[in-house]
Amino acid sequence: MGSKNLALVVGSYDDTAAASEDYEALRSGQDSGGYEIIGAVVLVRDKDGKVQVKEHGAHSVGHGAAWGAGAGVVVGLFAPPLLAATAVGAGIGAILGKIKKSRDEKRFGVDVDEYLAPGTSAVVAVVDDKWADRVENALTRSDKRISKAIDSDDYDKLRKALEESADDVVEQINS
Repeated sequence: MGSKNLALVVGSYDDTAAASEDYEALRSGQDSGGYEIIGAVVLVRDKDGKVQVKEHGAHSVGHGAAWGAGAGVVVGLFAPPLLAATAVGAGIGAILGKIKKSRDEKRFGVDVDEYLAPGTSAVVAVVDDKWADRVENALTRSDKRISKAIDSDDYDKLRKALEESADDVVEQINS
């Protein structure tokens, strides 16, 4: 995957049902051949700030990775501290630290409090950047949207670390 240019696409929602509907629309768009999504999740942050990873439907958007690793990569690229709060393993922590440092140095990133404030939801997707505009436009019910380039090397390293501890990540995310 290292040769692809990747983008993180985020849609923010005051209404969780609207986020779920857009997530399903993303799946439909992928199924009809309009674009290809590497991974996507719905995140819900309650009024107290606790974040839950939600996926809707019988199968995951994206292909190939275990659910825990796939969801973990999307969450880790969106907001490394969210994944760090649930992820286990030194390899994951080191990679998340590198991603966070790189973002801080480049003044890059998505502001979690802006796109996933307490009491809101977000659809977060990782896509090849050639599909970013189409995926962003598919999030029709979102209150605001953004797409940002991401380092495919960060994606590859985080995916590998998460796959190596996928069972632990799934257990933590589901607890």
